[in-house]
Amino acid sequence: MENTTKRYWRGIEELTNDAEFVKYADREFGDAPSADEKEGAIFDGTGSHRRDFLKVLGFGMSAVALAACEAPVKNTIPYLNKPEDVEPTIANWYASTFVDGGEYASILVKTREGRPIKIEGNKASSVSKGALSGRAQASVLSLYDNEKLKGPQIAGKAADWASVDKEIISGLAKGGQIRIVTNSILSPTTKKVIGDFIAKYPTTKVVTYDANSLSGLVAANGVLPSFDFSKAKTIVSLGADFLGTWISPSEFAAQWAKTRRVSSAKGGNKEMSRHYQFETIMSNTGANADYRATYKPSQEGLVATALYNAVAAKVGAPALSTSAVKVEYLEKAAADLVASKGASIVVSGSNDASVQAVVAAINGLVGAYGTTIDLGTPANYRQGSDAEMNQFINEAKSGAIAAVIFYNANPVYNHPRGAELAEALPKIALTIATNDRADETASLVKYNTPDSHFLESWNDAEPKKGFFSLTQPTISTIFKTRQIQSSLLTWAGLNADYASYLESNWTSNILKAGKVQWSQVLHDGVYEFGSTPSAAAPAVNLADAAAAISKNYKASSDKLELAVYEKVSMGTGSQANNPWLQELPEPVSKACWTNYLAVSQKTAAELKLEQDKEAELTIGGKSIKLPVLVQPGQANGTIAVAIGYGRTKAGKSADGVGANAYPFISTVNGTLAFFNTGDVAIKSTGEEVKIAQTQTHNTVMAREAVVQETVLSEYKKNVEAGRFKPEILTAEGKKTATDISLWNGHKYNNHAWGMVIDLNTCTGCSACVVSCSAENNVPVVGRQEVINRREMHWMRIDRYYSSDADIEDLKGLEVASENPEVVFQPMLCQHCNNAPCETVCPVLATTHSTEGLNQMTYNRCIGTRYCANNCPYKVRRFNWFRYFQTDDFDFHLNNDLGRMVLNPDVTVRSRGVMEKCSMCVQRIQAGKLEAKKEKRRPKDGEIQVACAQSCPTSAITFGDMNDPESEISKVLEAEKVGRSFGVIEEINVKPNISYLVKVRNKEREAKKAEGEAKEHA
Repeated sequence: MENTTKRYWRGIEELTNDAEFVKYADREFGDAPSADEKEGAIFDGTGSHRRDFLKVLGFGMSAVALAACEAPVKNTIPYLNKPEDVEPTIANWYASTFVDGGEYASILVKTREGRPIKIEGNKASSVSKGALSGRAQASVLSLYDNEKLKGPQIAGKAADWASVDKEIISGLAKGGQIRIVTNSILSPTTKKVIGDFIAKYPTTKVVTYDANSLSGLVAANGVLPSFDFSKAKTIVSLGADFLGTWISPSEFAAQWAKTRRVSSAKGGNKEMSRHYQFETIMSNTGANADYRATYKPSQEGLVATALYNAVAAKVGAPALSTSAVKVEYLEKAAADLVASKGASIVVSGSNDASVQAVVAAINGLVGAYGTTIDLGTPANYRQGSDAEMNQFINEAKSGAIAAVIFYNANPVYNHPRGAELAEALPKIALTIATNDRADETASLVKYNTPDSHFLESWNDAEPKKGFFSLTQPTISTIFKTRQIQSSLLTWAGLNADYASYLESNWTSNILKAGKVQWSQVLHDGVYEFGSTPSAAAPAVNLADAAAAISKNYKASSDKLELAVYEKVSMGTGSQANNPWLQELPEPVSKACWTNYLAVSQKTAAELKLEQDKEAELTIGGKSIKLPVLVQPGQANGTIAVAIGYGRTKAGKSADGVGANAYPFISTVNGTLAFFNTGDVAIKSTGEEVKIAQTQTHNTVMAREAVVQETVLSEYKKNVEAGRFKPEILTAEGKKTATDISLWNGHKYNNHAWGMVIDLNTCTGCSACVVSCSAENNVPVVGRQEVINRREMHWMRIDRYYSSDADIEDLKGLEVASENPEVVFQPMLCQHCNNAPCETVCPVLATTHSTEGLNQMTYNRCIGTRYCANNCPYKVRRFNWFRYFQTDDFDFHLNNDLGRMVLNPDVTVRSRGVMEKCSMCVQRIQAGKLEAKKEKRRPKDGEIQVACAQSCPTSAITFGDMNDPESEISKVLEAEKVGRSFGVIEEINVKPNISYLVKVRNKEREAKKAEGEAKEHA
């Protein structure tokens, strides 16, 4: 009789032929050898065989190795003849510039043995001041993207540069209208190159557009103004996410933070700016505001005129005749703007010139020009013209264009009329793209002439008038790419050596001096002589603006409306194939690996939409399907969707992720409007589509031990306002939790490393998360693993909403308020003095150092996970798989090229071990060694952890707590009786990371004060 009993134990021979086993074995150890390879296969004991070994020595790694042998020199040389400026194990740094679609930062690039591995901010720049966004941090990984074109192509087939140049020059010589389509160009020398090209081909016109356009703001002011939030006492934003995505968020965040710091020290600063945010979505900036209210996109213009009228009434100016709209806190904001006249600022995220004209008029009434807004120092971040781009597409459709060059621009994907342009391209005889890959636009042209990555290039930038920075190559070109500038010079019949061209332009037209000064600027990375500030306000026609607003906006609407926005993590999608950015959680929603249809709690209930259920959005015959995300704080009756997703020809990490929202951008008053008030329809498909979120609990459920906050008025009365000090009832009476301990404690005779995080200035931007990943070789795990709660980030930014529920209503406390207050709390290993993880490890893999660090010894860890179980902060990560060897996705560690970004100072962990924040111990040791060589102690600030170094607002202070002169010691002393607290103090683990109480500059609401009194009772 046949045995039908289910067998739970199988022999190894049977197991190796089991499909499920093979699937996961491949995931862990790579593809099994083929039958032909089995005989004579060489194994290295880790599951690799000869094929893998040879693959490592293949083109990808050898190409980078050869390129890395060059610092910025002209010829590739064998590493046997070591470059003079390269010392093994010693990092080299080069000043350079990051520019991507108008986003700008002066940077320092760290190279190891010629490989760029880390980007940090250049503090010598008066513009970016060392601030660096997560997208700028992640751009180093894009250098090693294997999806980039390996060289020029003709009709999709590989070609050599000589053949391509010959055919293009012949095509250009035929005459006809030529267009260069580009995003904003910040480089003055590149503009000079284009000028030389136009001199050769006079019918050429440059068409500039921006994926996230500011055409209306430029039109209203004549230029793109410079904004300075550090001089403002009252800040009002109408939909401008200036801490997240608007214009220059890292620059603005640093300015904003200056007005948000308070000190508990005697005589310390106890004043703050007041920040109002009026918007549709819950933006990163709105989450940091003191007062926040919502409006629907169709009301946007009328909100601006309502604010103008409220301000005008207080200063005696005539009112505008438009429909009235009711928005909470608008009158209060107007009163504060007038009260702080000369130190006020109003900004708007609208791309409508009429709305921006009204905002300019408000700024004129409150004295913003000449103080917080400067038209004399125009910024060059966004120079696009929506009208010019529309005209180009119309000309292309009519067949009036003979040749087009797409200069690193992808309008087929990132312009609302991209589909029309795609249909029109065959009508253009000569089509050229310099994009780094055969993307949605480049795949449709005849000639692909790929530009080099900015880390392989020479260039310059002028982000603001009179402020310059240089770009220099930190590695030779990995593939057979060529800078766009050299291509244009070649096609114009000029000297194609752009490095010489750049130096000549600088010495002749910018520096007007010799090479000594050029060398110094190249070393420093920046050259600034500034410009003359202006107090003049732009001349605006308020009557015409009010008439246009009355025509295009409504005081109220019952219709469903769509808001299109840019995500902090993904931006416009130019780096969509970058896995660090795909897996970076959006600060507010905490979602990654897709965009989604965000709706408010009320709207979700009315439309019967559920979180993690797919829905179909339809507008004007266009539709997309995405999962639903219920977003507290969003305006009711609206749907929000982010741009930057829905790529089809970007690479394995980007293609098919999310849906393209660009086609849903509409037009108002001649410019792009990032909303749509047409016939918006949405219906659930019923399909479950899980959103990968790194945080699914929204509130702290009234636990004061986690997040502590207060308001400015109470803080002025008592610097310990908002502090929660747990008490324990003992036989001797009440004692604080920290008075009782089971540990003997530690003595730190030399250094005691610690960190202070100011919740007032942490905006949640997550630049620190990317910086930590780059510094510490943190692997990317992918969408499904995030859903499985297996993300590997050593540092996370917890986001907590407030709740309106009573303290007794435990279930209700889990539900966020309709318009919640938000707190961002960076959470990482707390390096506890009484570390509960250390007491339970059976193999002493986690131990305490003599300098206060909680250490991990990876090769001793056997993966029991007892330490993670005992960690009250849940900051330990268990490495489930060899993520750097999986073939499930094209990530940074699973191909030969991507591994070149690894920091050799940090171990690449394997599966089965715990890992966590090491407080960048490799940086600490390097700093100590450098000081030891000079026979001195490390100076405060010399040693900096990656997260603190990258923070645009300097919210993180790191240093030696044993050094009384260190910044951290001064902060802790000032806050000893004040805002300093440890998370979950009652368990008395004595963390070496302290937080400072969140202070809001707002009046305490009676209902909230009553609830807190009841809670304390």
